[in-house]
Amino acid sequence: MSFQPRATAPASAQNRFNPLIRLAVVTVLTGIGAGLGGMSLALLLRAVQHLAYGYSLDTLSATESFLQGVSGASPERRVLVLTVCGLIAGFGWLAVSRFGTPLVSIKQALSNGGQRMPVVSTLAHAVLQIVTVAMGSPLGREVAPREVGALVGGWLAHYAGLGANERRLIVACGAGAGLAAVYNVPLGGAVFVLEVLLGTFSATAVVIALTTSVIGALVAWIGLGDETQYLVPHFALSKTLVIWAVLTGPIFGIAAWSFARLTNAARVAAPRSGWQLPALTLANFVMVGMLVAWLPQLAGNGKGPAQLGFDNALTIGVAGTLLLMKLLIVTTSLRAGAQGGLLTPGLTIGALFAIVLGGVWSMMWPGVAPGAFAIVGAAAFLATSMNMPVTAIVLVAEFTRIDHDLLIPVLCAVAGSICASRLCEMAVASNAQAAGKPSSKPSGKPESITAPVPDPSTVSVGNAVGTAVAQRV
Repeated sequence: MSFQPRATAPASAQNRFNPLIRLAVVTVLTGIGAGLGGMSLALLLRAVQHLAYGYSLDTLSATESFLQGVSGASPERRVLVLTVCGLIAGFGWLAVSRFGTPLVSIKQALSNGGQRMPVVSTLAHAVLQIVTVAMGSPLGREVAPREVGALVGGWLAHYAGLGANERRLIVACGAGAGLAAVYNVPLGGAVFVLEVLLGTFSATAVVIALTTSVIGALVAWIGLGDETQYLVPHFALSKTLVIWAVLTGPIFGIAAWSFARLTNAARVAAPRSGWQLPALTLANFVMVGMLVAWLPQLAGNGKGPAQLGFDNALTIGVAGTLLLMKLLIVTTSLRAGAQGGLLTPGLTIGALFAIVLGGVWSMMWPGVAPGAFAIVGAAAFLATSMNMPVTAIVLVAEFTRIDHDLLIPVLCAVAGSICASRLCEMAVASNAQAAGKPSSKPSGKPESITAPVPDPSTVSVGNAVGTAVAQRV
């Protein structure tokens, strides 16, 4: 009787599966790590807020909002807290730049031959952003969890021995998972990765982005719960609102395009080291503190005024005042060298601007609630100021859990806003070309890059998930 050896899988097949298994493990671990990082930063934010303004000191999950806490503090305390915030911001970032390993941005980590993000410097940079926003800085908190998520993903991919394309994909998905975790927006985090960071909706990228973002959001529920960022009443769809959205969409586009140019110029001119950094941040935040002593709604990234706008609680006059003051302190904070995002500030500015425009409209054609105007305007302004139309629509929908019908005016306004901003860019480029000067193309994402994005189906199985990269961090 002859002996027949048992058939075994070819070595080539085994080699094909090993990279995919490693990638799957890294994907899951990146989602978990980004979720824990986002949750920890959000809890740190709450702890500093409660301690700084003296409210709900016995719990981190109080029903009292940050705006209520700041409003309950004395004007003197508000000025003192913002003054300390200026000292922490100036000397903190000065110490990071002088003594820490040079920071590696998400853009640099995603670029061809991307560098690894340094652990200590990146974490210090993220914590400083969270602490200053908690104390009243007008900038956003979303950059910090993105940086931590990208840091986790990059180091996991490195130690797992993934290829360069897979590492870039995991870094981008880690950043999206951090965003999903801190704001409880799993779909928004994934779409942010695909539209903004990768610039591709290939099947492989979609699967990994969704997986990491969903895991990140679910892990963050452990400490933050399944919370909605903004509680809004029911807003009925009306023809008047749709017409208003169509007509004002281009206005939001021009305003948001101008805002992006203004904030980009402020960032470029900001000091990065030397005595100017602590001096300017201290002077800036003393000024912010004096304004917050008068208008407590100005403290923080803008969530409070946005919520008031969605609640129909702002008049045209108050909304206009907050709009001008918010624009001022966001710009001066960036110019002084403070670090932070512009997602929530942009959303808030759009909501306040919409209440003003909507209020004027309602004088002639009443019947639409101010909060409905605010939601539509927030989406339109955010879409253009951050140059991410699809992500902005998804984020606003997840932030507010609006009814499906309200997406119709949102889509109309976003489309008009993006078209108007593109026309502005074309006009500037044409004028620059006529003058013989290189045109500057501002963006809500100053760290923007463009790289070729190969179709994963055209590369080897070992690099099957290697979609490359990164557009507009």
